[in-house]
Amino acid sequence: MAESLAEFFVTALDGKVSSEIIAFIVSLLPILELRGGLIAAKLMNVEFVRAFILCYIGNMLPIPFILLFIRKIFNILKRFKKIGSVIIKLEEKSLSKADNVRKYKLWGLFLFVAIPLPGTGAWTGALIADLLSMKTKEALPVIAAGVLVAGCIISALSYGLFGLLGF
Repeated sequence: MAESLAEFFVTALDGKVSSEIIAFIVSLLPILELRGGLIAAKLMNVEFVRAFILCYIGNMLPIPFILLFIRKIFNILKRFKKIGSVIIKLEEKSLSKADNVRKYKLWGLFLFVAIPLPGTGAWTGALIADLLSMKTKEALPVIAAGVLVAGCIISALSYGLFGLLGF
């Protein structure tokens, strides 16, 4: 799914903005995050180190705001009938994935963010951290480290680094 969405953004924005900006924008988005950004960057032949740095920054940029403000925003949105039910479902879905985070605390959060599977990542990790009342100053560096590891895994797959390392 990330590949298809990344390809959509590459096609939609190609020629309108630089390849680096496209990769950065894709990395900002929930669901796609750094994974989608790196895929988009590879599709546009962006040099690896530049792509990694831009996608990492793009993925991390919204995370402090999520940790600091998402619960307040959700509480405001819950006042509206239609969107409130969507917010409640989003919270419930996030908390249903939070068992290991609850059990292993910061290590669980790190693994949740670091292992690049559908439904995991910095956005959901930040939401779970906030819903579990983790301290921002503790959760943010753990999420940052998890994004770094996920980026290395995705880089190895999308940029073919396994081949370069002899695997």
